[in-house]
Amino acid sequence: MDRVGDLVLFMRVLDQGSISAAARSLDLSVAVASQRLKRLEQHLGVRLLHRTTRRLHPTPEGLALAEQGRTLVEDLEALTSGLRQGAADVTGTLRLTVSASFGRQYVSPLLPAFMARYPRVRLSVHLTDELQDLISSGFDLAIRIGALHDSRLVARKLAVNRRVLCASPDYLRRFGAPKTPEDLVKHECLMLVGSNGRQDIWRLHDAQGQLRTVRVNGRLESTLGEMLRDGVLAGLGIAQHSIWHVCDDLREGRLKVVLPEYSIADTGIYAVMPQRRLVPLRVRAFVDFLAEQFGEVPPWERGLNGSLST
Repeated sequence: MDRVGDLVLFMRVLDQGSISAAARSLDLSVAVASQRLKRLEQHLGVRLLHRTTRRLHPTPEGLALAEQGRTLVEDLEALTSGLRQGAADVTGTLRLTVSASFGRQYVSPLLPAFMARYPRVRLSVHLTDELQDLISSGFDLAIRIGALHDSRLVARKLAVNRRVLCASPDYLRRFGAPKTPEDLVKHECLMLVGSNGRQDIWRLHDAQGQLRTVRVNGRLESTLGEMLRDGVLAGLGIAQHSIWHVCDDLREGRLKVVLPEYSIADTGIYAVMPQRRLVPLRVRAFVDFLAEQFGEVPPWERGLNGSLST
């Protein structure tokens, strides 16, 4: 009995929403596909699918099988592909989630070249600033920025994420530039609101490496970094931004670095994957491609040294 083939069929039914579509994709008759699904249910002793007139829906047992079975199928696919011809066999759908702003600025422009290099790979890209559960949501890969906490995941660092405080020249003319971190309490500060709440504690290190911690305040906060960038450009105050987000504004002088003699601790930009024994070739190819494109000095850091010291 072809257990793996039955599992592949079950996963295909979930992905395509019907037995007939799954059967066509595997070059099977609907009758044979239905018989194999019933055989799988009988072998496991549980019902995997609720059948309605319009669509099939997985039972809780079906969802559990899908979560673990997809990993098994993809590990087997990665193993067999790796034994063949390499790049020519990089195939399948890559399910990717990435921060909306970073994805739009730095991942989206690279996709045509990746797809030309690997013409048998399909991409499903989810842009969101909300942290997604890769395992339960079925993602192959996430590009994440900042500290990593989920021990179920494996990660590869693609680049350093440097951050600065910045403000518009207009704001600094009107209100003056802070001389010390403690001066920030007298300024309008734009704050990001994340999964851990409002990020109103700013931590800076002086030239001797001593930590200076300041609680800031202001009239604008947002869950979206784009809105804070818009506010800073409009002269509404001082914000903490990753360099990748504001590098063009710094190069063109639309924003100036505030307190350049103080530093904010670096974090990282990571490719994050569900913990697997075998990473699918399409995932490995995409991570290698991003690392190659970002290089030792990522594009957002190039030519910025003067802009970071003024």
